[in-house]
Amino acid sequence: MNAILYTVTGVLVLLSFMKDKAKTKKALKKAWKAFENILPQFLVVIVLVGLLLTIMDSAMILKIIGSDSGWLGVLLAAVVGAITLIPGFVAFPMAAMLLHGGAGYMQIAAFISTLMMVGIVTLPVEIQYFGKRLAIYRNALAFAFSFLVAYMIGFVMGLV
Repeated sequence: MNAILYTVTGVLVLLSFMKDKAKTKKALKKAWKAFENILPQFLVVIVLVGLLLTIMDSAMILKIIGSDSGWLGVLLAAVVGAITLIPGFVAFPMAAMLLHGGAGYMQIAAFISTLMMVGIVTLPVEIQYFGKRLAIYRNALAFAFSFLVAYMIGFVMGLV
C-alpha cells in the first residue's frame, strides 16, 4: 500500500514539475521547511512511544483490561490508549488479539477510541498548532467520549 502511495505521489510531483518547474520547486522547498519544523517534535514522539511499548507488553495490558475488570478496566484501558501512539493498522489487529486472549469488549472499545482520538504524547505538537486551550479541550472531550463508546459497545453486546 505504501509503495502505491509513494508511486502516485512521485508521478504527481513529476507532472507538476513538467507543468511548472518554478512552482514545484517552491512547493517542495516549503514542504521541506515544514518537515524540518515538525521533525524535532516528531522524534520526541517516536522516542516516547518506543519507551511506552517497551514497558508495556500485551500480557500486562491483558491483565489490566480483562473482561472481568469492569469500569476500572475501562478507565485503565482509556488511560493506556490515551498515552499510547499506535497507528490504526497495528491497533485493530492488536485489539482483535487482545479480545481473543480474554480482554473485554468495553475495555477494548475504550482503548481503541482513546488511542485514535486522544493524544497525550502528541499534545505538545497539538498545542503548538492549535493553542493550549483548544488542544486540551479537544482531548478531554475525546477522552470522555470514549466512555460513551465503551458503554454503547457494552449495551450492544449485552454486557451492561
